[in-house]
Amino acid sequence: MKKVCVITGAANEICSEFAKEMSKNGYAVALLDIEESAAQAVADEICAYGGLAKAYKTDVLDKENVASIHRKVLAELGKCTVLINGSGGNSSVATTSNEYYEYGDERRNDIATFFNLDTNSFDLVFDRNVKGVLIPTQIFALDMIGEKGCSIVNLSSVNANTPNTKTPAYSSAKAAVSNFTKWLAVHFAKEGIRVNAIAPGFIATAQNKDSLHSGAQRAEKIIAATPMGRLGEISEMLGVLKFLVDPVAASFVTGAVIPVDGGFSAYSGV
Repeated sequence: MKKVCVITGAANEICSEFAKEMSKNGYAVALLDIEESAAQAVADEICAYGGLAKAYKTDVLDKENVASIHRKVLAELGKCTVLINGSGGNSSVATTSNEYYEYGDERRNDIATFFNLDTNSFDLVFDRNVKGVLIPTQIFALDMIGEKGCSIVNLSSVNANTPNTKTPAYSSAKAAVSNFTKWLAVHFAKEGIRVNAIAPGFIATAQNKDSLHSGAQRAEKIIAATPMGRLGEISEMLGVLKFLVDPVAASFVTGAVIPVDGGFSAYSGV
């Protein structure tokens, strides 16, 4: 069976590197993202060094749209053998201004407090992260039925177990992703489809590099809570990905949520 990897959220920094890694390991790569031009740039880079990659404008929250993209991927690349669910993210309007409750928060409207969090934005964060795993899996796992060596990798977060302050929607949604990963692993175990997740800690990306290297109080707290004393690099996630999708090396690994966090999730702070 031809090796085909489908990646959602493929234009983001982490998943674009995942796409390149999968290509280097012999996979044809379908890059699914709402930002088609950004996904196309990644596809062009892969094709430039001899890989096979195609970009598809995709709304992972629209099941009919995902189904139509599935048909295109089938026709142009073949059946999906590895699905990487990388769509997700947070929203600033689902984030509180303060880490802790302060007296009078329940009456304030000038800042974002727990009491005035926008429920629609909270829903959006959940949808992006949880339905963004559900819907693509419902569609692309159909290719894996009756085949051998297929697997699904979800992108969770260490915040699933140790929630960040200020991000109740994102942390809760990633907890749901980790739990759903385990549910899917059991559900598909008899069929031989392995389902695991990678839970990155604080990874240096263009989006957060300036803020996390600026000496800001929050950045200092993050580094202090990371035993290895630094941010991670995207490249340090690739070995875990390569292992999880390997049908031989990881043949008995399913339902795992593997942290790549420099010890953040193991550190008690005392």
